[in-house]
Amino acid sequence: MDMMAMVSTMLAAQQGALQSNIAATLTNQNLDMEKSTVLTLLGAGQPSLANVGPGVGGNLNVTA
Repeated sequence: MDMMAMVSTMLAAQQGALQSNIAATLTNQNLDMEKSTVLTLLGAGQPSLANVGPGVGGNLNVTA
């Protein structure tokens, strides 16, 4: 195997590793986004009362 073929093979291997790393990063970002979307749709955590009127979400006195 001549020198140019070896250099070409090494560069191709490095390019493949770089593409694999990029694909893994994008997959992780997509999974995080999907998890966030599902949690939002399920209403996980504390509900936000930022866009409701005054008095909504407060304590209710049910003694009559």
